[in-house]
Amino acid sequence: MPRRTPLSSLVSALLLSGACAGSLLTGACAGPPTASPSALPQPAPASPAGSVAAGSAGVGSTGVGSTGVGSAVGADAMSGIDVVFLSTMVGHSERTLQIVRLVRDRVRDDALRTLAAAVEATEADELAAMRGWLPTTGPGASAAAHHHDGHGDDAALDRLRTAPDADVDRVLREVLADHQRSAADLARSHVGVGRNDRVRDLARRIEQSRTAEVELLRGTP
Repeated sequence: MPRRTPLSSLVSALLLSGACAGSLLTGACAGPPTASPSALPQPAPASPAGSVAAGSAGVGSTGVGSTGVGSAVGADAMSGIDVVFLSTMVGHSERTLQIVRLVRDRVRDDALRTLAAAVEATEADELAAMRGWLPTTGPGASAAAHHHDGHGDDAALDRLRTAPDADVDRVLREVLADHQRSAADLARSHVGVGRNDRVRDLARRIEQSRTAEVELLRGTP
């Protein structure tokens, strides 16, 4: 039986976490992702009723959506701080995808390439789920329009664009580690102040996964 390395374990955890993103809404996680594009959570309008779909189970898995988002968390089921956290994480994940896609064809180290691919798959999945949770009408809509432009570091993207081929791996590790550390810090803070249990559960898993990524990125020679 092949020995599992820290990298393979983390990649497996990242992919499972991403595949379970939307099922926080239904309380179910069907297990590892099937990698089928149709299985990814799709954005869905917020329910004006302010409740999770009837018959949904409580959060008992690791999860955010294996078979798509059944319903969105209602606008009045979240506090303003939950909405701001989600919209900020949407912007943060959009920037993560920019970072990994900018240099994915230039990365030389196989382990780093595998990690970057897992990060991309996970955050694309989470991004679709979070967009579906955000309210599009009502009092929460203006808060949902917030993006984290202040967190985006265009200088970091410029570093990646201009990095010589021999330095791309090192620069990606540095840029991605700093970026994911800020996500972990944001998520850790929300765990203590958020009101919606499922949003807090997402924040808890984001904090754990991003912290593990940072440790791995900084520990890679």
